[in-house]
Amino acid sequence: MAIRLSQILRQSSLLFANKASSSSSVGVPKGYIVVYVGEFEKKRFVVPISFLSQPSFQELLRKAEEEFGYNYPMGGLTIPCREDIFIDLTSRLN
Repeated sequence: MAIRLSQILRQSSLLFANKASSSSSVGVPKGYIVVYVGEFEKKRFVVPISFLSQPSFQELLRKAEEEFGYNYPMGGLTIPCREDIFIDLTSRLN
């Protein structure tokens, strides 16, 4: 999992560096990452990078990898799950 996590972080870093002036990186404080969540309509969330090391969040990352590989259609990390499930999970991680 450490290799996958490092791949995701590396890909996200490159993606955000290439899109530094886009809306995906506007208003993102240091130590946070933008993720897009939803099954059909995607909603933008800004979450702490520390979430990436949490097992429950890593499961979401595995699902994202299965569905999208490392090509994120929204211009940032895209997680294919219902918004209410994502909110519940992240509220427990806070």
